[in-house]
Amino acid sequence: MQKVIVGLSGGVDSSVAALILKKKGYEVIGLFMHNWEEKDRYNQCNWKTDSIDAMLIAHQLHIPFQVIEMKKEYKKYVINYMFNEYKLGKTPNPDILCNRKIKFNIFLKKAIGLGADFIATGHYVNKKKIIKNKKIIYRLFMGKDINKDQSYFLCQLTQYQLKKSLFPLGLLTKNQVRKIAETNRLRNAYKKESQGLCFIGKINLPIFLQKRILSKKGEIININSNALIYNKKNKEKRTFYSEEEKLFFLSKKNKYKKSDGIIIGYHHGAHFFTKGQRKGIALGGFKKPLFVIETDVKKNIVYTGMGREHPGLYRKYLFIHEKNIHWIREDLTLLEGEKMNVFCRIRYRQPLQKSKLYKIKKGMFIEFETMQCAITEGQFAVWYIEKELIGSGVIS
Repeated sequence: MQKVIVGLSGGVDSSVAALILKKKGYEVIGLFMHNWEEKDRYNQCNWKTDSIDAMLIAHQLHIPFQVIEMKKEYKKYVINYMFNEYKLGKTPNPDILCNRKIKFNIFLKKAIGLGADFIATGHYVNKKKIIKNKKIIYRLFMGKDINKDQSYFLCQLTQYQLKKSLFPLGLLTKNQVRKIAETNRLRNAYKKESQGLCFIGKINLPIFLQKRILSKKGEIININSNALIYNKKNKEKRTFYSEEEKLFFLSKKNKYKKSDGIIIGYHHGAHFFTKGQRKGIALGGFKKPLFVIETDVKKNIVYTGMGREHPGLYRKYLFIHEKNIHWIREDLTLLEGEKMNVFCRIRYRQPLQKSKLYKIKKGMFIEFETMQCAITEGQFAVWYIEKELIGSGVIS
């Protein structure tokens, strides 16, 4: 009998995953990861409630249960990463790092150390395998429930991590999962879904970040869209000597000067804002809503534009440095000079976008078929062939 250790979170998804695996004949063990316990004005996390729910579910399923301490690792690889990225003016994705460094790395190693053949989670994704050139290749696909598909968050997994992981919910919808839980009288069948950051919960991000990043008054400068349109037309007339030079130019984020707009208000720290943000600017009286179109953390300036159609929000190109490219399908890795038609997304739940990858020595460009709103440095771009996720990278 194969042994599988399920990361029981106390929620319905991981509980049903454990139930399904037990019914399939696996020897199932439930482990709760104690990664965070701070309960203060910064967040609404209550790890004790979740751990008790996980323990009671294990009791219902008649499986062994254990709490494992991973707070130090979580702080090192996720919390510190968050603060460092925000200090640089980037917008990190801690959930992706949590999966890469914690759940499918440290937790996996601990599970293997306990004699497990696999780990399992409640992610809505599918895993398949093929044999290519006499080698087994593991493939990661979107979940059946498009509204719950979580492949984006697993975009940094390796072949070994996929080999050792099971995803029992991939062919189910959320409603089906809750129905299974109800039919089997699981006590958390209709427990409210967790919100916010992985293992931390819902937080007030600016207040949370102020634990390490000091508030500092700065200017909010509104950029006139007509000036941007004029500048764009002038840039389009520029002559390029190579396709690579053109792509580098088009993938660069917009740079603004104070003279490009007018001061309309003040903020408490450019680090606390991200591109595309609408809430938190706290200024009214404009014909259209204000959106953050860029931040300058060195000069502590937040640049805004009026309306969702503001040209400062949109680009068709982005660049990923070589060190930040990751291929799940290593057999499909692009070589210098090669191109590939794919579907991309630059945020969770974004509909897949027709795109093209361009590989150069220094990294890779992504060209989108249509303009993309709020391409944000520090976030992950993820690429698919049909519904299979094959690679990802951190946006530069």
